[in-house]
Amino acid sequence: MSAVTTRPPEPVQEERAAVLAPISWRWPILYGVLALLALVFFTLLPETGQSTTYQLSRGGDAWSIPNFAVPSTLSNWVLVAIMAALTAYVTYATMNRRSVGKWVPILFGIAFVLTFLTWVGAGRGTVIPITTLLSGALALSVPLVFGALAGVVCERSGIINIAIEGQLLSGAFLAAVIGSLTSSAYLGMIAAPLAGALVGVLLAFFAVRYWVDQIIVGVVLNVLVIGVTSFLFSTVLTENKATWNASQRLPDLPIPLLSEIPIIGPVLFRQTLLVYLMYAVVIFLQIWVFRSRWGLRMRAVGEHPKAADTVGIKVNRTRVVNTILGGAIAGLGGAFFTVGSGLAFGKEMSAGQGYIALAAMILGKWNPTGAVAAALLFGFSKNLGNVLSTIGSTVPSEFLLMLPYAVTIFAVAGLVGRVRAPASENIPYIK
Repeated sequence: MSAVTTRPPEPVQEERAAVLAPISWRWPILYGVLALLALVFFTLLPETGQSTTYQLSRGGDAWSIPNFAVPSTLSNWVLVAIMAALTAYVTYATMNRRSVGKWVPILFGIAFVLTFLTWVGAGRGTVIPITTLLSGALALSVPLVFGALAGVVCERSGIINIAIEGQLLSGAFLAAVIGSLTSSAYLGMIAAPLAGALVGVLLAFFAVRYWVDQIIVGVVLNVLVIGVTSFLFSTVLTENKATWNASQRLPDLPIPLLSEIPIIGPVLFRQTLLVYLMYAVVIFLQIWVFRSRWGLRMRAVGEHPKAADTVGIKVNRTRVVNTILGGAIAGLGGAFFTVGSGLAFGKEMSAGQGYIALAAMILGKWNPTGAVAAALLFGFSKNLGNVLSTIGSTVPSEFLLMLPYAVTIFAVAGLVGRVRAPASENIPYIK
């Protein structure tokens, strides 16, 4: 009897290919469309022979950089070539199923913005103030960053925090009142998180204790805060403004040496204590959410609360604590509207920034650093509209203000990447 030998099956190339996920061409298409727009509208259509003047220094800078002019058409051709090269690189990486580094979208975005600014300032005799543009963008992003981080903390534990708008407004109100009563902007800043935490307590109470729909509770809390603060503003703050609503402002605290670095120094290191706290909160949350035991438990509660409860994690207590903490973070961001900007409190002065912060959180995919990047995009777009209006540009500022919202809609629709919320948000846990 002859022995029958069997060979192990060899992998077939077609079977291997069938296992691989289909190639997504969304990023090469997006890069290509943006590069084409920059080529047609910002490079080919404008008249040749014009120049654009940039300003990198402001009055009082230790190292003064003189204004310089660049040839508009030639500069844009170079920038478009960079965008085209990056598009080709992204296309090649996509074809070979390779990931690209974060430097690619950053460099592409810088090139696209510079192309737009060079086109805007071409032949108009105006100066594009780069440092002013960046510092203003950072300032306008402060409440958005705090609000987006508050949303990350709450929603990672399974609580949808629609009440960010109310938390920002209540923080601005209490910061103004305490700052005015004590004549100390710092005490006003310390009081602001308490107001936001109180709104967080109400949200946690109704959402966790009585299982009320979290979206409805958030909307009701926003209306409640707007009503209460408007009533107190009309009756108390307005009647005795010197006592209850005198403007106080946090002083700038330039960091030695770092604040003298051209461009970067005035933008990042010549700020108030509130902005420095924002830096610290971003770093802390990025480590805390993804590199700590508490962060692991928080994410487990937001994704699969029953499994978390099985291993001994107290689901509802975790949600309550994180909701209150998120409210405190948003309240701290609300201090920017009053003591952070040197303004007295005004009715509904948050002006929908809480909802914009929610959009930034979604665009950032519930990640602290991603939420910060999205908030900075929103702040930059808003300040870019302000700067263009100041220098007399013909570009309507409304188009620039509309851009972040359009990007957010595309992100939620999945056109610029997968966006998935925590699985158990807005689902009460009933043990």
